[in-house]
Amino acid sequence: QVQLVESGGGLVQAGGSLRLSCAASGNIFSINAMGWYRQAPGNRRELVATITSSGRTNYADSVKGRFTISRDNAKNTVYLQMNSLKPEDTAVYYCNAAITTYRTRNMVTDYWGQGTQVTITS
Repeated sequence: QVQLVESGGGLVQAGGSLRLSCAASGNIFSINAMGWYRQAPGNRRELVATITSSGRTNYADSVKGRFTISRDNAKNTVYLQMNSLKPEDTAVYYCNAAITTYRTRNMVTDYWGQGTQVTITS
């Protein structure tokens, strides 16, 4: 099967930086879009940034100019560089990937990581 494993979360002061990584592994034929979402306590999960297989990116307005999403297709890995962090960025961050496996080449399935906590102190 497919697994997404995230790393890089933590606790930092406002104005600091963190870099999240998410590596996909398993019976992967191809990966289409990859992205990061976040969910703060009491809130719905929201999109942070996405990137297509060709490198086209999309960002939530709240993170534009501060966060940068990138991917290494050879490593099936997506990154999120987060700069100028604010307390309102505090959330659990989830990796997402649209994956086709060797077993189901005619179907694209969304997979999610387990989430990594990001806490920003003021």
